[in-house]
Amino acid sequence: MRGWTYMLTNKPRGVLYIGVTADLPARMMQHRNAAGSAFCRKYGLKRLVLIEPHERIEDAIRREKALKAWKRDWKIRLIEEGNPQWVDLFDRLI
Repeated sequence: MRGWTYMLTNKPRGVLYIGVTADLPARMMQHRNAAGSAFCRKYGLKRLVLIEPHERIEDAIRREKALKAWKRDWKIRLIEEGNPQWVDLFDRLI
């Protein structure tokens, strides 16, 4: 089964959320409809700023755990390397 690691934020360099899923478009719809995590609802995290595909869901879970252990500066650098304007990547899923 394929998997995805992703990061959400509320604004550039704002609050960050790291998640993992097997169905990224469906999971994003949950976040956008306030049916995702309570943390995302609390901070209004709906802007998808990082997407990483993985061949297996187990790889995505491993990556999620690794990213969560990273320092905040490292996470911001990772986002800005691939998405320097912090644009919402949601439209690329459709």
